[in-house]
Amino acid sequence: MQPAKSASVRPLKRSFTIAGHSTSISLEAPFWEALKEAAAERGQSLAALVEEIDASRGEAGLSSAIRVWILGYYRARRTSGAEDAGAEVPERSGGGH
Repeated sequence: MQPAKSASVRPLKRSFTIAGHSTSISLEAPFWEALKEAAAERGQSLAALVEEIDASRGEAGLSSAIRVWILGYYRARRTSGAEDAGAEVPERSGGGH
């Protein structure tokens, strides 16, 4: 395994409008790439997927919720072997709102 490049480790900030409010999200480049890939596989825009994750995140910070969602999405795909494993937003363990 190769060490991560420093450019991919630094968070990249993107701005979104969620429920009528502007917000910035900081994620490392590999997370942005995985999120874009997941949105495309689900037939959603990146903004729509971020809004969906935001609506289900509970008390977690949005960037953290996105990272956890990505992990759940790819774990579900790996476990099921199905390309449509992300048909629903993975549920957070430990409650919600």
